[in-house]
Amino acid sequence: MIINRREAIRIAGALALGSAAGSPAFAQSGTPKRGGTLTVQLSGEQRVLNPAIRASTGVYIVTSKIMEPLVDLDASGVPAAVLATSWTSAPDGKTHTFKLREGVTWHDGKPFTSADVQYTAMEMWKKYLNYGTQLQQYLEAVETPDATTAVFKYSRPMPQNLLLRALCDLGYIAPRHVFEGTNILDNPANTAPIGTGPFKFVQYERGQFIIADRNPNYWRKDFPYLDRIVWRFIIDKAAAAAALETGQTQLSTYNALSLADLDRLKTDARFTVTSKGLEANAFNNTLEFNTRRKELSDVRVRQAIAQAIDVPFFIENFIYGQGKPATGPIPSVSTAFYTEAPPPYKLDVKKANALLDEAGYKRGAGGTRFTLKLVPIQNGEDVPLLATFIQQSLSQVGIKVDILNLDSAGALATVYRDWNFDLATGWHQYRGDPAVSTTVWYRSGSPKGAPWTNQYGWKNDAVDKMIDDAAAELDPVKRKALYAEWVKAVNADIPVWMMIERTFQTAISKKVQGALNMPRWGSGDWHDTWIES
Repeated sequence: MIINRREAIRIAGALALGSAAGSPAFAQSGTPKRGGTLTVQLSGEQRVLNPAIRASTGVYIVTSKIMEPLVDLDASGVPAAVLATSWTSAPDGKTHTFKLREGVTWHDGKPFTSADVQYTAMEMWKKYLNYGTQLQQYLEAVETPDATTAVFKYSRPMPQNLLLRALCDLGYIAPRHVFEGTNILDNPANTAPIGTGPFKFVQYERGQFIIADRNPNYWRKDFPYLDRIVWRFIIDKAAAAAALETGQTQLSTYNALSLADLDRLKTDARFTVTSKGLEANAFNNTLEFNTRRKELSDVRVRQAIAQAIDVPFFIENFIYGQGKPATGPIPSVSTAFYTEAPPPYKLDVKKANALLDEAGYKRGAGGTRFTLKLVPIQNGEDVPLLATFIQQSLSQVGIKVDILNLDSAGALATVYRDWNFDLATGWHQYRGDPAVSTTVWYRSGSPKGAPWTNQYGWKNDAVDKMIDDAAAELDPVKRKALYAEWVKAVNADIPVWMMIERTFQTAISKKVQGALNMPRWGSGDWHDTWIES
């Protein structure tokens, strides 16, 4: 059955290899029109809707319309003002002063002030945000000399370009008056968010939908255009495609449709299928190793596993050729930090067997060396496919793999909170700078339970120092060189294997205008999005 499915996908993939990677630039036309409802498909449920404590596109696609960051990317990919209107930095990189937008109110009518920034940074980003805990580890204080000034004080240099790029994803502000004096992680506002954004939270029905309505008091005059956004949870891929084609939804992004449907819809004149508007979110398929497991604590075993898997074959035959073997945790699209290199591991079953023998794990009865539990974190359809491919591949070198399939929330808890796994596979997202959401996969010290961080029992003091030194280096040339050395080190010790470098795709109705117009549009606020009648 598996072999037949593989062959069917292989044939379909081969036919699709000649097609374009995406549609032409998304056409925008006409005068913006007010009103209407934009309905968006969601393929999974996060259960947390507060981006100040949970960094994830699954959160951003909803709550970035409700809550706002200090800065976001403009159409050219440069950080631009949102809740902060300007910023200055001291020459030593230890002090960054933000002037805040005046006259902004929270959706409950309370004023937005620097006290909200101070509280969010110190109590949420620094303590709980899955990428923020590393980024802000040297943040000592946020001073608030007045209601519209926030001064960030660091004990080590923080490059301004790093801080600004990070704040686009890790700079969402929460209302102090709602969270202060409560258990932050249990606060009801985590699932019924209160923000300053163009849309106000209305309702969240588990497993069904989330609704947000137009904020009539939004600080951007005459925005937003839409009256309402509805996010519908449609897990079944076929049903999701049908909903788009029948007009029940107008948008599916971050690869929420099947790869086959994305490929098919490229030829449908009603839709655009493209990676435009998602350029800021390159991603990797990952394989994570729980090094608390005796066998996986040996780097030779981890290297053997990597050399037992034919990544190019998987790309060609399972994911329609959408991707290429990664050369490390920094993708090639990151021109400021990427250093040209070949993939660190290629298929070599003979060498994989030799490494396992050398590590002392001989084949036993039936040819099995040992058994591992693999937990796929179900970000997309490729994840369970990759889990099965890993299972089949490792059986050839005597490693039996049992796959534990859970929903996204259950898998995240099992891997990052309970550490109840041997292998995990899912997605890593790169957000423009290695220190934003990538080095945290390798640096020790993240709080237990923080998703997409180093929860693998792996600690390397030299790597920790490389990460800290690179994040604090103000010279761009030296900083790039430090990251090149870091990539070599983590590729060699392989606590996480970044297997495949990829880009996300969006399928969107051509009736939706004011869309895909900045590099993280899927995670943007959609204040200028409208629907053509």
